[in-house]
Amino acid sequence: MSLVLLVMLIVMFALEPILHCFGHDEGIIFNEHCVEGDSVLFPYSVISALALFCYFGLLIDLAVFSTRVSAFVLVIGRLLAELMLFIFALVFFMLAFACACSTLEQDDPDFAGIPKSAMSLMKASLGMMGGEHYDYLTNYPALFLFVVVYVVATVVFLLNLLIAQLSCAYSATFQDMVGLARLNRCKIIYETIPSVSPKRWTRFVESLRLDERVEFGEGDLGITGGIQVMEPSNLNITTQDQIKRFGGSTSQEAVWPEEAGGDDEEDRFERMEKLIEKAMKRMSKGAKGGKSGTAGGSSSMNSGGESGGGDEEGSASKSEGE
Repeated sequence: MSLVLLVMLIVMFALEPILHCFGHDEGIIFNEHCVEGDSVLFPYSVISALALFCYFGLLIDLAVFSTRVSAFVLVIGRLLAELMLFIFALVFFMLAFACACSTLEQDDPDFAGIPKSAMSLMKASLGMMGGEHYDYLTNYPALFLFVVVYVVATVVFLLNLLIAQLSCAYSATFQDMVGLARLNRCKIIYETIPSVSPKRWTRFVESLRLDERVEFGEGDLGITGGIQVMEPSNLNITTQDQIKRFGGSTSQEAVWPEEAGGDDEEDRFERMEKLIEKAMKRMSKGAKGGKSGTAGGSSSMNSGGESGGGDEEGSASKSEGE
């Protein structure tokens, strides 16, 4: 785009009406309306309009400041290919029917020749042809049939096909458009950095203060090489600290302390679960032993007092042993 803009500016300088009016300015400074200047005024105006399009095309790079806008611009670029296919098919249909209508035996002034026929068909596609033109076409049945077929093929078929193409292309691009927007931002930054002076780049890097530690929280210093971004405290609530802290020296040469197995929360949970299982087993065994002891005591009481007393002492000693 920059190269095209440069070429257009050179052409504009060559076609400048003021330069062509030098020596024929009739005493007016920077006169652009003379016989020589009027002859190049129209091409100069066309080239200047195209140059303005180039300027605005270069401004599209500013969309990288917003990821959402940049993604939207990239989607438009991806869908332009489908739009160009539609325009190509429309022009092909237009030329085909314009040539066919020109060969018919008819005296309609709107279809007198290929250029006028193509212009009339384009108006029909864009909905710019008035009703009186269609009424006049009824005087020529063959021409009217050709125009109806053209309208159905372009307005009904091609336009709906364009909608389907755009929908499929957008759904395929939508999944990756944010990532593509970020890649495009990186590409523009990579292309822009060489044009930045070393002094300005050094001042920018120093302003980032990447050598300072970033705070995870108030008084909680983290690592270097990051940029701190503040957020509301209730945005990401964490009830459990994910940072493992160790006391001692902060020297980089110091050995990283080994994690104690007893301090691990998962290990403590497993130990607690095992203790609960053991307690449940003991309770179940105690309940079974109590039932058997009660049944034995009743039978011994029925058989005799002495044997019952001995059983009670034995059960008591057994329970004490347990």
